[in-house]
This record gives sequence, structure tokens and C-alpha cells, in this order.
Amino acid sequence: MTISNSIHNSALNSNSVMTNIISHLDSLTPKGKILGNYIMQNPTKAVFMTIKELAESCKTSEATVIRFIDSCGYKGYGEFQQALKGFLDTGLTLLDRADLKGIQKPDINRLNHVVLEEMSNLQHLYESIDIKKLNDIVEYILKSPSVYVAGSRLSYTFAYFMGWSLSRIRKGITIVKGSDSTTIDTLANAPSDSLVIMIATTRYPNELIKLGKFIRREGHNLILITDNTMSPIIQFANFFLVVPMNSIPFIGNTSNMLCVIKYIVQELASRLGEDLKTHQQKLEHLYLENDILFNIHG
Repeated sequence: MTISNSIHNSALNSNSVMTNIISHLDSLTPKGKILGNYIMQNPTKAVFMTIKELAESCKTSEATVIRFIDSCGYKGYGEFQQALKGFLDTGLTLLDRADLKGIQKPDINRLNHVVLEEMSNLQHLYESIDIKKLNDIVEYILKSPSVYVAGSRLSYTFAYFMGWSLSRIRKGITIVKGSDSTTIDTLANAPSDSLVIMIATTRYPNELIKLGKFIRREGHNLILITDNTMSPIIQFANFFLVVPMNSIPFIGNTSNMLCVIKYIVQELASRLGEDLKTHQQKLEHLYLENDILFNIHG
């Protein structure tokens, strides 16, 4: 099965939000230029501001902020904020992230902060996820006899979880690690037109970029599940899904990506019919026969 190339020019645009602002700066009004310069000089502040707060910081009106966003080509303040978050998330170092999250600040109810942040992320996922793209991924997996799931560093955690979960409901699943050079051998010897699902999260290891290029050159179908439209691997993917996040993580966001993977696995399982039951009966027999899992009746 060959996946049609669904990459949109807007997603491949390598210009960051900062480059975009600079390119429009000369055509802006004086107040618009003040806004643009403030955002470029204080991106980690501006990214969390409401329209009202940004207007007050620049001593201008909310209407001016809205006109500025429109002049820069964004469809509303929400889209602009996501672009700014994407820019920051790809460039912030570990030290920057610690400062942004106030890691060194004393007397913080950190559990409350972490839980509320994850709840906000999950709500944003629920309201923003492209359900059609999610179901398209399920269809591609359903129709592909050979599926490889790849990741590296943080994203290998997600890739392993996805690959392991998929192997509980169907055959033909292989987990590969982007940092392992033998992955090249594995994919070079994979059946032609295999499906590779790559999970890539910021700050995007170079080894995954190289692997994405290799997968495309080999003629395999590459589905990318990522967290940012600025992901450098999008250019090699036949099909991609951006998992929306509502915050800039200290180390990494986990809840949204795991929810997406769980949905894909469960939706796929619901479509397998008797094949699901046959596969899982075989696995349970093997577990019991080889004493692999704890058995309360044993």
C-alpha cells in the first residue's frame, strides 16, 4: 500500500514566527512595529500573554494586536501563539526550560502545577486534534502487513509503547531504535513498501532526521507523529500528524502523545474482528506455556 503524499506547503515552510515578523516589520504601522519588536525581544513572556496583556505591555489597544496578528498572516491569536510556542520549543536549551518553569523557585506547589498543566494539555488535545488524520493512520496500519515503529531518545519511549501495544493486537510489528545503527540494516532488508511509523518530539535528534531521509530514499511509507509543525522530519514523511500541546515542556510532554497512541491502538483493535481474538488467544497460550507472566491460578 502506497500512501499518497499529504504534505502541505504551509507545514514545510521553514520560516519561523520570528522570521515572519521580521519580513512584515517594514509594512507595519508604528504601533505594529512596537508589538513586533517587543515579541522578538521577549518571546518567553509574550507566548503566555493574552491579547489584553500583550496590548497593555506595549501600551497599545487589543484591536492593534489583532491587526498585527492578521498582518503577519495568522488566522487568529491562537494560531500565532502556537507558532510562537513551536519556535520556542525547538530552540530552548535545558537551562532555558528550567528558568521558564521556575524550577529553582522555592515554595511552589509543584504537584498542583504539574497536574494542572497536564489537564490543560489534554483539554487542548481534545479540542484541537485532527480526528480524520488519526483515523487515516489507523487505516494505513490496518492495510500494511509490515509495520516498523521508530523513535529515539525521549520519543523511543513512545515508539516502544506503541510498538509493544500494536504487537498485542496483530502480527507484523517491529520496534526499531533510531540511535541503533542496525536499524539501517533492518529497514534496508524490510519488505518493499513497508510502513514505518516514526515518533519525533522536540528537540529532534539528528539521527531521526537522517533515518527519515533514509526511509524515504528506500521507498518505504513514512508516517510521522510529531509535536510541532516545525519538525524537520516532516519533509521526509508521506503523511504526518501533529499532536497539539498547550505548554512548553521542561523535559518533555507525555500525556498527549500517550493518549494519541492509545486511541490508535484501541481503534485499530476495534476493526480487526476475529483476527484480534485469534491473535490474542495465541499470545495468551504462549504466555501460559512458557510461564512468562504471573498467573494467580498457577
